[in-house]
Amino acid sequence: CIVVMATLVAAPLRLVSSAVRALNPLRSRKGGGRDDDVVIEYDDAYEQDQQEFNLSEYEHLAAPFPIVDERDAKTPDAWVKRHPDLVRLTGKHPFNVEAQLPQLIDYGWVSPVNLHFVRNHGAVPVLKWSEHTITVKGNVDKIITVTMDELASMRTITFPCFMACAGNRRKEQNQIKQSIGFNWGPCAVGNTYWTGVPLREVLKKAGVTKPGPGRRFVCFAGPQKELPRSYENQQGGPGSYGSSIDMETALDPSCDVILAIKQNGKELHPDHGYPVRLLLPGYIGGRTVKWLTEIEVTDKESDNFYHFNDNRVLPPMVDAEKANAEKWWFKPEYIINNININGAIAYPWHNEIVDSERKSYTIKGYAYSGGGRKIIRVEISLDGGMAWRLAPFHTKEKPRWAAGSSGDRAKHWCWFLWELDVTVSEMAEAKEILFRAWDQSQNSMPERPTWNVMGMLNNPWYRVRVHKEGSMLRFEHPTQAGPDKEEGWMVNMANKAGGHLNWGWGGSGTPAAA
Repeated sequence: CIVVMATLVAAPLRLVSSAVRALNPLRSRKGGGRDDDVVIEYDDAYEQDQQEFNLSEYEHLAAPFPIVDERDAKTPDAWVKRHPDLVRLTGKHPFNVEAQLPQLIDYGWVSPVNLHFVRNHGAVPVLKWSEHTITVKGNVDKIITVTMDELASMRTITFPCFMACAGNRRKEQNQIKQSIGFNWGPCAVGNTYWTGVPLREVLKKAGVTKPGPGRRFVCFAGPQKELPRSYENQQGGPGSYGSSIDMETALDPSCDVILAIKQNGKELHPDHGYPVRLLLPGYIGGRTVKWLTEIEVTDKESDNFYHFNDNRVLPPMVDAEKANAEKWWFKPEYIINNININGAIAYPWHNEIVDSERKSYTIKGYAYSGGGRKIIRVEISLDGGMAWRLAPFHTKEKPRWAAGSSGDRAKHWCWFLWELDVTVSEMAEAKEILFRAWDQSQNSMPERPTWNVMGMLNNPWYRVRVHKEGSMLRFEHPTQAGPDKEEGWMVNMANKAGGHLNWGWGGSGTPAAA
């Protein structure tokens, strides 16, 4: 989810008289729907008053790997070109991968598309631009079918946006107690430029311009028979992946919801939704439906299997059996939409060796938050959390809204990269390196994790152990991504404890280095 390099004049968020309305780029009016919604509108000139930026310098970061990986040769994805360095988390197929974090960080603030994380539930659909369409239906004034050429001819916007899987860092949770999810490491992330058509403009073509009775939600679905199971009688049809958002978010220009057709200036890679996907800045990746085929306006949330049975954070005492028996999946308060604050250390990397005679070292990593909230503080500790020091961080993003003010309307959709120079002698005296971050709403990362049955939104302090081995220092991360990487201090701790770490759900013990 990302944002353009933009300089905008903030417009006051208030109801205005008709006399003032003609002079103000922002217009508010009462909608005719339930709850008498206030609908925010912007003139096109307001949104288009943007600083131009040159995407050509990033187009090389959109290029696919030149050949098909031999591991895909005997799978349904034998035609899809993929980077061989990506860590495969669920075997050869389906394709669920992340990069090694140092490799991604080395590219800087804009991520290469071919190292961006991928979450696929089944085979990649073989779709053609000339044949693919999006149907907009449901409680609309008129049902429309939009071809890709028609979509591309509409006004598009481009902005940078960070995306993360809700399962980022899940392997740490799986050392506490096995969740029902697979072993994501700390790199289920990516920060790229996206180009697409604002969703509200497509809805407008179907006659939907405000919330109201029958128009409370917008549901999205990918192709039917995309998934290995059919899930009959669900929104989107059998075998489709779907989700939904509220109508207010769909129509709010400052939420930047788009139907994306390009990433880093080039057409989407098949793994990322070619020819079109939904982009929801600040949301978890699981809500951003790929290979978008259907948009439906309804009075209730999507009943698609994956909208209710995935992307939830349930209380730690609720296991899968209890969740199924007591229908916890359908309790609305536990749904995940916005990503939470999180981050990780990239350097020093796992098993990296540093000569203790070396003078200095630069610790590096990333931090992010959801809902457009800005990272305001990154802190590192070398003494077990007794004292913290601020780490400088940076972003190339300029908020598209509210003129870069500190208010909540100034949306920050991107990650922040941080660095801190320390002496190697300081690291040699430390048992571990600790990282945590804070956002503008004063959300922070907790000291220890809280287990949940899906292993999602895991965001405790990131801890890297420091081992002194002769004249060298060796660094150990908590886990390594993938099912075959049985290494990391947290993996070792779990093995010694018999497979469960009680401190992960309020029991005795601590994740701190002894």
